Amino acid sequence: MARETESGLPIKAVYGPQDRAGWDPERQLGEPGGYPFTRGVYPTMYTGRPWTMRQYAGFGTAAESNARYRQLIEHGTTGLSVAFDLPTQMGYDSDAPLARGEVGKVGVAIDSIDDMRVLFDGIPLDRVSTSMTINAPAALLLLLYQLVGEEQGVPADRLTGTVQNDVLKEYIARGTYIFPPGPSLRLTADVFRYCRAGIPRWNTISISGYHMAEAGASPAQEVAFTLADGIEYVRTAVAAGMDVDGFAPRLSFFFVARTTLLEEVAKFRAARRIWARVMKEEFGARDPRSMMLRFHTQTAGVQLTAQQPEVNLVRVAVQGLAAVLGGTQSLHTNSFDEAIALPTEKSARLALRTQQVLAYETDVTATVDPFAGSYVVEAMTDELEAAALALMDRVADLGGAVAAIEQGFQKAEIERNAYRIAQETDRAERVVVGVNRFTLDAEEPYEPLRVDPAIEARQAERLARLRADRDGAAVDRALTALRAAAAGTDNVLPPMKEALRARATVGEVCDALREVWGTYRPADSTW
Repeated sequence: MARETESGLPIKAVYGPQDRAGWDPERQLGEPGGYPFTRGVYPTMYTGRPWTMRQYAGFGTAAESNARYRQLIEHGTTGLSVAFDLPTQMGYDSDAPLARGEVGKVGVAIDSIDDMRVLFDGIPLDRVSTSMTINAPAALLLLLYQLVGEEQGVPADRLTGTVQNDVLKEYIARGTYIFPPGPSLRLTADVFRYCRAGIPRWNTISISGYHMAEAGASPAQEVAFTLADGIEYVRTAVAAGMDVDGFAPRLSFFFVARTTLLEEVAKFRAARRIWARVMKEEFGARDPRSMMLRFHTQTAGVQLTAQQPEVNLVRVAVQGLAAVLGGTQSLHTNSFDEAIALPTEKSARLALRTQQVLAYETDVTATVDPFAGSYVVEAMTDELEAAALALMDRVADLGGAVAAIEQGFQKAEIERNAYRIAQETDRAERVVVGVNRFTLDAEEPYEPLRVDPAIEARQAERLARLRADRDGAAVDRALTALRAAAAGTDNVLPPMKEALRARATVGEVCDALREVWGTYRPADSTW
């Protein structure tokens, strides 16, 4: 039977020079660190130093997550990646009725500056790079991080890291949105402007295809819809009066790495090439840094299985290798038990060790772009680029990413692909080891990490003490100033920072913005 890529493109048994007919290496390849960055965004890539090794962690209370972060740093993690619980992602306090049953479950609960202070206690923010997976309330968590840095005596220009801040993909694939697209894009642009002036080394957005892939997007869809969102963000910032070379160098991206290693390498190469040309030819960028697609990668959680979970160690190693061969700037490797529960300390350490083996025991860091010139990878790169551009053209024809989102286009396309994958798996046409082939009669017992349900009550007690101890009048004044900024055209981050400094909670700040901007209600898809 003929094989196909995850994007549905045919895979030939043998590739040769004939598969590169019409191929222009000068236009399509270039040198590492040079336009169009097909071969990587830096000239030396990992021959100078490895990628940033991050581990995505956060659960329960800030104190519990702080302990896990210290363990990861001790074991060699070079960058932290913070997971927030669902109430925090949705802009609700832990004692809100809608937060019931979700506090601390899929990430750490952060309600105020008090929690953020505990989360980074003893962690020097001038010596660690921190990525925060937060979107609709991204500005709030960034400001809380800045406030903790100030308390540590760390100047804002020494802070390094990334805030995901990509709300458009929430409307497409993930669902943790708060405000309608218009105000959300304005808030994103305000973060760009604020960081440009005050936190210059911070990556202001991580435009994410990962969550689309987890929802079922093919590699071509992942690239197309992610870059279409990126175009929307750039247009928003330019329309707000910002010079493209003033903010574009701090844009970053976030992709998945699947077990289909060859196509994943081709995907990363195609994405860099497309983005470089868009920034140069459509937006007139002149600074080469504005054309670089710098990205973080996470191994594919959706491909992990609860059956025979130790097999996930092999999957993650292959996925991590795909990310490295594809030229990622930072990497998070999933723990083998994540299909069952939150990672244990041991499984998180094994995931980190996987990256360290790739970096220090293999030879993939000895040379830049090991796959350059490969017949199969170059042909796949061209095919993926063409497929992604065709989808991007469809989004453009619908009026751009936001207009396409409002019509349900991207979501419907991803759902169709997810259904195709599910059918192929059910029919065993797509082999999943331990699930539809090579199964066991009985699974070995495994004891997962469990989050203490009493966390919710403890967080509620902390909130009650905070509200009793703080200056309520100062909080009210700060929230009033925030509402005024939101209703006008001023950047909302300065008054938001003062509200958080006064110990306003995440929920109170988001509620103030909800009063002015409203909340998003998705329309039925027309597709």
